[in-house]
Amino acid sequence: MLKILGVTGENVKSTVSVAMHVRSKKDEWKDIVKIEDRELYSDEVNRISLIAPRATINIIRDYNVAEKMKVELPSVVRGIVRCANPNCVTNSNEPVDTSFLVVSQRPLTLKCHFCDRIQSSVEKYII
Repeated sequence: MLKILGVTGENVKSTVSVAMHVRSKKDEWKDIVKIEDRELYSDEVNRISLIAPRATINIIRDYNVAEKMKVELPSVVRGIVRCANPNCVTNSNEPVDTSFLVVSQRPLTLKCHFCDRIQSSVEKYII
């Protein structure tokens, strides 16, 4: 999760807390990522939806929950996932952003707009 949000050792300027395998009321277990002094952009929320489609994002201001939202997988995923087809035009030197149609949410299945390649394993292809 931290990697897809660009939170790596050299560029972190605020406190980051990670809790894994925490008991949950809704689900049996959950993971928690807390990044102080940072709110997520919509493309970051879309990245999260690809690997954690049932995630909830809480925005906390002045020690109170200011916003609470569930992530939603968009119907079209643009510029977030790389196509697995090495011959796809998006993997050439052409200035083309990737675009995938969400075929299925469970299990997550994407279809490349350019080469029609079906992808169900997306975590390792997230840009």
